[in-house]
Amino acid sequence: MIEIMKKKFFLPDLKGYFNRTDKVFWIISASISLYSLLLLLSVSRNSEFSYFKVQLFSIILGYLGAFLITKSDYRVIAKYWYIVAGVCIFLILCTFAFGSAVTGNSGVDAKAWIKLPGGVTFQPSELAKIGFIISFSKHLSILQENGELKYFSKIALLGVHALVPAVLTHLQGDDGAAIIFFCMFLVMAFAAGIQLRYFAGILVAMALSIPILWKYVFAEYQKQRLLSQLNPNADPLGVGFQQIQGKLSIGSGKFFGQGLFQGPRVGYGAVPIQQSDFIFSAAGEELGFIGCLLIILLLSALVFRTLQISYKSSDSLGSFICFGFFGMIVSQAIFNLGMCLSLLPVMGVTLPFFSAGGSSAACLYFGLGLVQSVFMQINDEAMVETYEDQV
Repeated sequence: MIEIMKKKFFLPDLKGYFNRTDKVFWIISASISLYSLLLLLSVSRNSEFSYFKVQLFSIILGYLGAFLITKSDYRVIAKYWYIVAGVCIFLILCTFAFGSAVTGNSGVDAKAWIKLPGGVTFQPSELAKIGFIISFSKHLSILQENGELKYFSKIALLGVHALVPAVLTHLQGDDGAAIIFFCMFLVMAFAAGIQLRYFAGILVAMALSIPILWKYVFAEYQKQRLLSQLNPNADPLGVGFQQIQGKLSIGSGKFFGQGLFQGPRVGYGAVPIQQSDFIFSAAGEELGFIGCLLIILLLSALVFRTLQISYKSSDSLGSFICFGFFGMIVSQAIFNLGMCLSLLPVMGVTLPFFSAGGSSAACLYFGLGLVQSVFMQINDEAMVETYEDQV
């Protein structure tokens, strides 16, 4: 029995390794990666900077990280949640002392990046999202196992747990990341079965806090972006410029698009920061409605498969990890697509797996590795049960 387990778990056999993983999950992620690279190769036409090369390197790094994560049991990783959380918080705190600020239009001033040797930048909040999935999943699983999810004091501690990264990223000026942490908290808490009255309380508290947030928390550019949603054409050359140009690009592609690498607006960079926040508009112009629909279908397939793995998980920890990844991808996709279609204000949220960004791309694949690790443990346990039944 021990020899069989050694062969299954430690033999460096790639064929055996992939047989243990969810191949459908890999196929979906590989398809997304290829699509992303094609879009960024096209966007790179209007820039001296090759977003394609950075994304390719980040994807390779991300898959390598995912592979290393899948070689470990997610339960072992979660056992050291305090180290994971500590490293993530430390890296975010480093941005306050050594961080590099990125100043955009309309008053944006986010100090959320750390410069590394060679001119490379790293955004700790992206890694912190993965760290939060691990630490918060462990927190939830412990409370659930002890039957403590019904106590207000325990729920309050969960809220404090989520507030730490959300507040830190807000102080960085990266409110997009702060919102995603909050959404991940809501999805994971709901999946854990926390009573609905607590969610109702959160909604009431949010509604009551709007006047305070507006006066004391929101920056002037954030107020302008929110007000521009009431009248998008009020400032077409200022606050509303990016969204107006994005919609023009999406609309110009019609049903089938103008052809990959053929979009004129992509070619001369009509949409600001198209490689990141507005990559969806590049797909719309060059590949049309079909290209946009394909993005939505691929991301939907990824999160649907994640939910399937979650429901098959043999323990609550694995299930919560999957729901954390689900919450991160779904919330980012909804906010980003809402921005591109002018349904939501611009808030600096990237389209997962598609937008340019080395830190974001690599860390998202680390999340894939966690979900694959959950699946592999399910698969391994099934193999052991089958072997024992045969014996």
